[in-house]
Amino acid sequence: MSSDTIFGKIIRREIPADIVYEDDLCLAFRDVNPQAPTHILVVPKEHLESAQAMGPEQRELVGHLVYVANQVAAKDGIAERGYRLVFNVGVDGGLTVPHLHLHVIGGRPLTWPPG
Repeated sequence: MSSDTIFGKIIRREIPADIVYEDDLCLAFRDVNPQAPTHILVVPKEHLESAQAMGPEQRELVGHLVYVANQVAAKDGIAERGYRLVFNVGVDGGLTVPHLHLHVIGGRPLTWPPG
């Protein structure tokens, strides 16, 4: 079941979002504060606070999120040149919404560390 976070509200269609993909397990939508020309969030419909909260039963779910991230990157035209996939974990890791989500970031050369 989805959470009461902003992502849970988007999943339940209580808040509008620019949705680019949906299936039974997840939803992908454009970030409202993009860090690059393409910045899409892939969010499981099942609530997990973060990657740190995952158990063995979520192994296939995370693989599915990565698979979907690759699909939306291709659909958005950034797959050939490259992109970044990011899970933020915890406050120091940059997690601002306590609902597991995978960032798909690209459309320009990316530097490291991000900034």
